Amino acid sequence: MKIDSNYYDKKLNFTPTSSVDSFNQKDDYNFRFGSHSSFKTATNDVQMLDSSTTAKSENYNYTDGYGLINAADAVSKAAGKKTFADVPNLGGNNWGADLVKAPSAWAKGYTGKGVVVAVVDTGVDRNHDDLKDNIWTNSKEIANNGKDDDGNGYVDDVYGWNFDGNNNNTLDVAGHGTHVSGTIAGEKNDFGVTGIAYDAKIMPVKVLDDSGSGSYDAIAQGIRYAADNGANVINLSLGGDYPSNALESALKYASSKGAIVVMAAGNDSGLQPGYPAHYADETGIAVGAVDKKNNLANFSNLAGFNPLTYVTAPGVDVYSTLPGNKYASWSGTSMATPHVAGVVALMLSANPNLTDAQVRQILEDTSGNATQASNTSFDNTESMTATASFSASPASTAYSSLSTDSITDIIPNIISFNHTSPITNSNHTFVSSSLWSEFVSDYQETYSIYGNDDSDAESTLKNYREWLSKQNSHTV
Repeated sequence: MKIDSNYYDKKLNFTPTSSVDSFNQKDDYNFRFGSHSSFKTATNDVQMLDSSTTAKSENYNYTDGYGLINAADAVSKAAGKKTFADVPNLGGNNWGADLVKAPSAWAKGYTGKGVVVAVVDTGVDRNHDDLKDNIWTNSKEIANNGKDDDGNGYVDDVYGWNFDGNNNNTLDVAGHGTHVSGTIAGEKNDFGVTGIAYDAKIMPVKVLDDSGSGSYDAIAQGIRYAADNGANVINLSLGGDYPSNALESALKYASSKGAIVVMAAGNDSGLQPGYPAHYADETGIAVGAVDKKNNLANFSNLAGFNPLTYVTAPGVDVYSTLPGNKYASWSGTSMATPHVAGVVALMLSANPNLTDAQVRQILEDTSGNATQASNTSFDNTESMTATASFSASPASTAYSSLSTDSITDIIPNIISFNHTSPITNSNHTFVSSSLWSEFVSDYQETYSIYGNDDSDAESTLKNYREWLSKQNSHTV
C-alpha cells in the first residue's frame, strides 16, 4: 500500500488490484494524495552521495541490497547451529516458502511457535479457516465488559485495536491485512496456504478503515500499541514518499521494546525505498520483491546507494488468504514483506533473545548475496586482478578480460559491475560487490576496462567517472 504525503491528518484512498498486469497502480493497494514522487532519476539519487557513503558490507549492492532472504541460513545462525540441509519443496502455491527455504527451518522444529507478529494494516479476518487458530488474543482483557481490564488505555481490546475508528473492531473488509497474515501464519493443514511461521500468532492492528483511508499518525500509534502489547515482530506492508517524524519515532520505540519491524520498500520502481522502509539504515528491515525465478520485480523500489538492511522476498503472484474464507494471488512489496516477517519469527522461535541489531546483522550475513559471495570460486567466476597503493600518484587497477557480461546494471550516469577496490599495497583478485560501494578518502584509483564493446556502457562509465572525480574520493 502506498502513502504519498506529509499531510498526515488527511485521508488516503487506495484501489485494489490482484495481478502483475495492474501495476499502473504499482501495488495491491495504492495510496495517493497527488502525483508527487520523491523517486526521480538515477542522477538525482547519485547526487545524494558523498564520500561517507560506504557500504556496510561487501555483500550489499544498490539494487537488491543483501539479496534473497534465506531461512535455512538465518534460522540456523540464530540458533547457533550449522546451516540446515535442504528439504524437498512443497510446490504449488507454497512456492514462496520454498524459495526462502522455510521448510528447512521447519524440519528442525522452528515454526514460529511462541512468537507474536503484529499486522499493522487494514485489519485481519480472524474467522478465516486458515487463520482462526493463529490469532493473538489479549489474555489480560475480559471481552465485552466495557472496561479496560489491563489498564493499557484500550477498552475490550481482546483482538487488538482499530486506530482509525478508535474502537476494538479489527476485522478486515479490504482484504490487504488478511492476505499479509496468511503469508505470515497461515495454518499448516491440508488446504489453502501454509504461512512461513505457521505456528506464530497474528496480532491484528487496524490503522486503515474499510475503504482504505488512514493517516501516518494512526500507523505510528499502531506500531506503539503492538510494541507495548507483546508483539515480537511488526509487519508494515505500507509506505510513502515522505519522511515522518512520528513514524521514525515509533520505529525506534518498537526497537527499544524488543520488537523487530519489517517494512515494504515500495512499488514505484524507485532507486531507494519509501518511508518508513527508508529508516532501515538505523532500525528494522526493508523488503523488496522478487518473482519465482528470484528476479527483482520491475515495480520494486531498489535498495539505494545509502546502505541499509534491505533484503528481498517473493512478491509476485503470491497466493494467500482473503476475508470470507477466500484466496487470491496478489503482487507487491506488500506481499514480499510478510515472507521476511515470517522468517524473522522463525529466527525468534530459535532464539527469543535476539535484538533488532542482531537480527539485522544475521540477515545481512546470510541472505542471497552473502551466500553467493561465500560460495564463489575463482575457477568458475570471472576474476579481476588489481594493484593499488596509497601514494601521491594514482594507483592502477586492471580487469582481466572484462566483457559486457560482467556488467550487472546500466542506468543513467551509473554503471555497476562486480568489483571491490583493494586498499593495501599488494596484488589482489576480487569477485565482490559493485564499484559504487567503494569511496576511500584521499585515495585515488584508475580503472581500465578491457573487452567492452558496448558503447552505451562506455558512455555511462565516462559520465560516472566525471561525477566521481568531483567527489574527491576516486579518480576513475
